[in-house]
Amino acid sequence: MEMTNRSLHAADSKVNCVHCDGLINRNGGDSAEVSVPLSLLGKRTAHMEGDDLHRLRDRKFLLEDRKRLCALSLGTALLGILLMIIHSEICPFVYKVGSNIALIINCSISLSTGCLLILITLFHHKDIRLFVIDHKHLDWRIAMSSRRVLLITLELLVCAIHPVGTYWEVGLHANSSSSAPLCISNHQGEALMDMELLLSVLMFLRLYLVHRAIVLHSKVLLSASYRTIGSLNNINFSFRFVLKILMNKYPARTLLAFILFLWLTASWMLTLCERQTGAGTGHMDTAMWLIAITFLTVGYGDVAPNTSCGKAVCLFTAVMLKRGKQGVACTAMLVAVVSKTLALNKGEKHVHFFMLDIQISKRIRHAAANVLRECWLLHRTKLTKGNRGEHRRHQRCLLEAIKVFRHLRLKQKKLRDYVSEMVDLPKMQMIMCDLSANWSNSYRELEQRILSMEQKLDELSRCFQQTSELLSQVLRHRSPEIR
Repeated sequence: MEMTNRSLHAADSKVNCVHCDGLINRNGGDSAEVSVPLSLLGKRTAHMEGDDLHRLRDRKFLLEDRKRLCALSLGTALLGILLMIIHSEICPFVYKVGSNIALIINCSISLSTGCLLILITLFHHKDIRLFVIDHKHLDWRIAMSSRRVLLITLELLVCAIHPVGTYWEVGLHANSSSSAPLCISNHQGEALMDMELLLSVLMFLRLYLVHRAIVLHSKVLLSASYRTIGSLNNINFSFRFVLKILMNKYPARTLLAFILFLWLTASWMLTLCERQTGAGTGHMDTAMWLIAITFLTVGYGDVAPNTSCGKAVCLFTAVMLKRGKQGVACTAMLVAVVSKTLALNKGEKHVHFFMLDIQISKRIRHAAANVLRECWLLHRTKLTKGNRGEHRRHQRCLLEAIKVFRHLRLKQKKLRDYVSEMVDLPKMQMIMCDLSANWSNSYRELEQRILSMEQKLDELSRCFQQTSELLSQVLRHRSPEIR
């Protein structure tokens, strides 16, 4: 009994260890070392039943909370950007001197920024708890590496950027008796205008949350089968992997959404940069035209940016969409989408190449008939002994007919070789399936025949044994009579 109990306890401990080690981390299969939780004295803590279930339940809730916080963060960031755009668009036309609308909108932008910082902090708190659960650590400070701290700090700094020029103007005019103009204008100073413009443009850096939301809300990460197979194949479920899947499933829609979004964003940023100069690029339609010809590398020269900010936006557009690594990827995706759209499918290819083969076969038959006709005419000129000019003319016609016939045969061979590249694999697969089926049937028949032959040989051996016994008995009975 003691040996049985010990074996059962050992088996339970092994099963529990397997379940503990089988937990998949949040990255979808990245291999990581699993540390055993230690007590304060350095001894291994006892494994409690149900700890794995509690850990899995907590992990599920944390994943849902993280996804919810990511969606709220993206919505708050987009709300702040929308308020900034509204403030920049209606400020020169709607606000009056001494109006509080600009202050209210700027306060709303600051409030949304504060909410965004709180949501980002909560998101990373959930992320750290997930890290602790996945790696079975007791102390959360183990997860706070220098790289993680740097990334969180950088993310908070990026999300904290928003225009604050209205507050500065209120402070500048707080001691004056005149009412404070709460919109930045030309007479308030170039430094304040440039700072407000720079902060408004840098607010678009918050759009980095889009790729995080796409990853966390994608069907790839939500599907248990995807995660299981990905963990077995050491696949990291990053934004690049999700983008590849989207480009494979919806290439045209994904590329169109990316180009339109970047086009409209760059056009509005160029409008904001060029608005103070009073040039034509300060209008949205002209800015969209300039961004379009910059993206297409046409460069008509009819419009050009005048400010340093506008030149930087155009340079960013050219580098992003055409020159850099992302630009090469965008151009390659565009070419791939267009080629995939214009390419024939399998049925259309079969119909097209079948009709081409029929046409070439008809032309080959006509060319063969022309060769035979020219041979007959040449033979007839030899028999009739006509003039040499007609004989040479028929010889040239015969050589030309043979040349056309050979050219058509070579063209038909190339076409069939090209078609065979598409057809050979399924045809060979079908042939191999038929051969394997025939071999299996032949093997079964051969087995049955061998079994029947074995049965017949057994019967023959039994018959021979019986006859030998009968002969021996007959001989024993006859031997005394003979004596």
